[in-house]
Amino acid sequence: MQSTPLVSVIIPCFNEEEVLPFTFERVNKALEGDWHKGYEIIYINDGSMDRTFEILKGEAARDSRVKVLNFSRNFGHQAAVSAGIAYCKGDVAIIIDSDLQDPPELFPDMVKLHLEKGANVVYGVRRERKGETWFKKLTAKWFYRILNRLSDVNLNVDTGDFRLIDRKVINAFKGLGEKNKYIRGLISWMGFKQEPIYYDRDPRQAGETKYPLSKMLKLASVAMFYFSKKPLKMAITLGVSSLIIGLLLTIWVLIAEFSNINTTPGWASTLISIIFFGGVQLVTIGVTGEYIGNILDEVKGRPEFIVADEINIEA
Repeated sequence: MQSTPLVSVIIPCFNEEEVLPFTFERVNKALEGDWHKGYEIIYINDGSMDRTFEILKGEAARDSRVKVLNFSRNFGHQAAVSAGIAYCKGDVAIIIDSDLQDPPELFPDMVKLHLEKGANVVYGVRRERKGETWFKKLTAKWFYRILNRLSDVNLNVDTGDFRLIDRKVINAFKGLGEKNKYIRGLISWMGFKQEPIYYDRDPRQAGETKYPLSKMLKLASVAMFYFSKKPLKMAITLGVSSLIIGLLLTIWVLIAEFSNINTTPGWASTLISIIFFGGVQLVTIGVTGEYIGNILDEVKGRPEFIVADEINIEA
């Protein structure tokens, strides 16, 4: 049995003024007890446009263990989590969203699993997703499974960013160079010993979701094109298939021409060729463009996030 760890809790926030009082209460209560040797809570204000930053400053003034990173603008959820990992001092870090859909009451159990099983990662697996639409449940279920089929790495299904990572994983994560991150995928890619913890996901405590369909699709795009080269291979397959079909159409047209088959000259073959080859070309160009766009984002060398203010952060 290892000694009880110093715990860092990483909580990204974006326009969460309604839910933060509940977050403070439940997170602070979950951190009571002797299952750790101390803790810090790092709130990352991801360019909120409401009173989130003011509320976080008030909580940090009340408790020096509460630390706040304030971004210069909205850089996105994954960048906020990355910032928390970069700044945390704990032996382990627990990542949780401020909306309380994932229960902070699992913190002690996650640390216990980490200590007893020697797990470098303890990741939450959702048994049930309460308060979510059938569309979101269905798309989330199939997204994880399709991504697993396409990915070169075995990714854990039905999971989010709610997880515990130890210092080995934290240090390895900080060494990763890419700017656009799919964090749950990267942690799976790292390897190490990983153990699941199962729970039922609750409805959002207050406020509105900060992950509409557009942001979900963007995250899915990062996950797809950063973890798999199979879309490129599929584009090649489509190209070869279109070539074969084009050859077959050519043979059919020639047979019809020399056999004096009574057809309206050229309309069918022309229409089919335009529709099929045009579609294949657009798909191939789109897939290739996504990869080129990702390369462009990386070679620019811009920082993943910019911190405008630090509160209770040691030098």
